Order: sequence, then structure tokens, then C-alpha cells
Amino acid sequence: MTMTVPPLVVFGPSGVGKGTLINRLIKEFPNSFGFSVSHTTRAPRPGEIDGKAYHFTTTDNFKNLISEAAFIEHAQFSGNFYGTSIQAVQDVAATGKRCILDIEVQGVQQIKQTPLHATIVFVSPPSMTVLNNRLRGRATDSEDAIQRRLAIARREIDYARQPGSVDYVIVNDDLDTAYQMLKRIANGESDASGDQMPPLDD
Repeated sequence: MTMTVPPLVVFGPSGVGKGTLINRLIKEFPNSFGFSVSHTTRAPRPGEIDGKAYHFTTTDNFKNLISEAAFIEHAQFSGNFYGTSIQAVQDVAATGKRCILDIEVQGVQQIKQTPLHATIVFVSPPSMTVLNNRLRGRATDSEDAIQRRLAIARREIDYARQPGSVDYVIVNDDLDTAYQMLKRIANGESDASGDQMPPLDD
């Protein structure tokens, strides 16, 4: 699969603000960027529309798509399957837009093995305390789910620390500052730069 502009992969812990940053970018530049709609077996949350937030599907159907090699990447997260289909990325590329993918760390590792030459951006919390507070502030998860998300966050952070694993780190301490940084990176500006990875040892 060939593309003129490499996809932009954005990943980071649940609750870090990835979706807010991506939505803001697409809203400001609707003709430049397109969001790759992932498949998932999880139930829709209130307000989520099939085909817009995700392609909601059954576990059996998802496994069939895996066997058909329909996915660029797929992963299991909190008991549910998530995946980015080749078709979803091609649909965005066909419009002449740069494709943005919001995926889990397992998917990032898989995409790095493809010829997509994706730009990888890790969105980091300023501290684990802030992330913990954000997850609790959403009031959408049980205590067990929050603890699972925090454990996964630590694995994602460990991966992002590895040399060569990511192209840019954005610390989402201030949303406007983080967005300006993402905008420069996404637009391929020559002076685009990222943050230093925070300690995250609290």
C-alpha cells in the first residue's frame, strides 16, 4: 500500500486528551486531515455513532476480518478488540487528506513494521497523578477499569521511552500549547519539535 503523505499516528494513555487534540485539528483543517475510523467490539458509549466514532462489530466478525488480513493493526484492550482496516486508511488517502490514526500501543508496534512510514506521536500526561485525576473525573469507569487503564498507561509510557519508538512527544499539560505543537507536527512544518518525556514516576 503506497501513500503520498505518511499517516500520522497519535497514541497515549486513556484520558490524556488524544481525541480532543485530534478533533480540534480536523475541525481547523477539514480539507487537510481525515480520521481513520477503527473497528471495535466494545459497546457504543452514549452519543457515539456507528461509522463515525467507530465501526462497531461483533467479536466473530472482527476475528473473520483478522483471518482475511483486513487490518493494518489490531489489538485487544480492556477485553475488547480494536483494529484499523486497510480500507479505512485508503478511504482517507483517496480524498487527498493526511490520515490520522488514534490507536493502542500494540497497534503502533505493528504499524512500525509496515511500509507506511508513519509519523508517531506520543501524547503524555504531565504526571501520573494528573492522569489518575482525569480518569476519575470522567466518571465513566469502575475502580477496576481505572486501575487497568493506569497499568496499561505505564506500559505505553515504557514503550514511548524506548529510543526510536516515537518521533515526537507532546506533554498535554496545557491543551492550547499541546495543540499548537500537534498542529506544527501534523502540517510537517520544518521547525516542528516535541517535548521532553516527563519523569512520570509519581
